[in-house]
Amino acid sequence: MWKLADAAMQPKFNFYTTREAAKKLGVSITTIQLWVESGVLSAWKTAGGHRRIPSEAIDVMLAGQQSAVDEERAPYPHNVVIVEDEPVQREMYKIKFAEWKLPVNLYLAEDGFDGLVMAGKYAPDLVITDLSMPGMDGFEMIRRLLRSNEVHIPAIMAVTALSPQEIEANGGLPDAIPVYAKPIPLGVLKLIVERALHRSSQPSPAAPVKHLRAQQ
Repeated sequence: MWKLADAAMQPKFNFYTTREAAKKLGVSITTIQLWVESGVLSAWKTAGGHRRIPSEAIDVMLAGQQSAVDEERAPYPHNVVIVEDEPVQREMYKIKFAEWKLPVNLYLAEDGFDGLVMAGKYAPDLVITDLSMPGMDGFEMIRRLLRSNEVHIPAIMAVTALSPQEIEANGGLPDAIPVYAKPIPLGVLKLIVERALHRSSQPSPAAPVKHLRAQQ
């Protein structure tokens, strides 16, 4: 009787584990977990706490990916993710990257959570992030990226209006991550991006971009 009762409570369709769903959708396990936590992907948990994702939900995601195939097909060899909550700043980045005509696919996120999802999906050569944002801020996003065993970001940099004292009050950042004051000089930004792309093109693992101080 107990077995019948338990079975009756289970969803009446096939399901995937988190790992299987990640493989099916071509993303990292971390991305699947983030999608589930945010409600983008429906799921349920077993008595042991393991996520199970309905096959119907995966089919919907696959259909969405297929319908956007032209948009998602990256025409360039490099990816850059910029995390910025201010619309004006995001538009400025978009315009400047277009003007520079770099071989870069630019992805814009509005907060740290979206930034994590994009990092897991696009494996960027460089992540440029604000620090003070609603929801998940840049500090937490950076901590999660650095802890991840699945997502390797060769270079991360922060652009913020926070003072050094305010940054320290929020837990600080690793020395390897350069911090620039807003607004960052566009010439410096372009140089950083070009160096990040050059390093990621080398056969050996790329090192984080070193801090380049703007001329005052």
